[in-house]
Amino acid sequence: MFLNKIKSGESGILLYGITPPKSETSPERIAEIAEKTIARLIPLDLDALVVYDVQDESARTSEERPFPFLKALDPFMFASQYLEDLNIPKIIYRPAGKFSKDELAGWLNDLHQNNFYPVFVGVPAPDFPVKTSLPDAYKIWSKNENTSVIGAVTIPERHEILKDEDKRILDKVNCGVSYFISQCVFNVAYAKKVIEDLSYTCKKENKKFPTIIFTLTACGSEKTLNFMEWLGIHVPHDLKEDIKNSENILEKSVNVCLDIASELTTFCTEQSVPFGFNIESVAIKKDEIEASIYMVNKIAEMLDKKDIRKMKVVL
Repeated sequence: MFLNKIKSGESGILLYGITPPKSETSPERIAEIAEKTIARLIPLDLDALVVYDVQDESARTSEERPFPFLKALDPFMFASQYLEDLNIPKIIYRPAGKFSKDELAGWLNDLHQNNFYPVFVGVPAPDFPVKTSLPDAYKIWSKNENTSVIGAVTIPERHEILKDEDKRILDKVNCGVSYFISQCVFNVAYAKKVIEDLSYTCKKENKKFPTIIFTLTACGSEKTLNFMEWLGIHVPHDLKEDIKNSENILEKSVNVCLDIASELTTFCTEQSVPFGFNIESVAIKKDEIEASIYMVNKIAEMLDKKDIRKMKVVL
């Protein structure tokens, strides 16, 4: 169970991340999308499904957004009303600062009743008016700490610039957070540096190491690669050129992600750090969705061979 694995600090956790359909989608089409999603995911060896909250982040940068922003359905509504036949835990993202304390308390109660788990994220822009601070949001959640877990986001790129991601993580651990899902990793050196510095700080302060779940996503086109960079994901120059100039960008990016998964598995195992992977699928193209399914299976197989995770038997 996801809850027990996080509470016990077990490695090898596998998540799958999706975005809800767009808000203008008809109910009939939403049901069709959900049915296809469930059919794809039921056979997979997953611990939980991540459903993202889609925000317009255009205000945080002056660069033009490569893809237009389209508002999506509320992730809790989509998961609770359309994905109930997918019998795995759901992790729901929410920008806590956009809601009042009463609104957050009601939302958290609804999540708890559905055996869903929250991840609080920041507001879409630095100057966005905050209704509830993250520390206050964690306090509201804390009444469920014995029967639930709460996650947060970690950004290796931020650590490269500010050098304080280890402190940010431990501040949230002190508020009750027990696992962290990273921004998509294409710079493995950045991800390793966070682990190294966090490991040093945990030992120095005698703190338990939280579970770190690395997000990996396939990239099907140069435009998608540009969008990732617009979102703040750092792709090393040489790697970016290799992907752009490959005969098959999607295949190349999948192989890159699998190599990163293997490298981080070895690194975290050597560091005795509890870890896992979140395979993100936010594209609508069939080949990119199939690539994400392939990645889940290959990573589960790798973890099984390393005796980190036992794959379930699919009958």
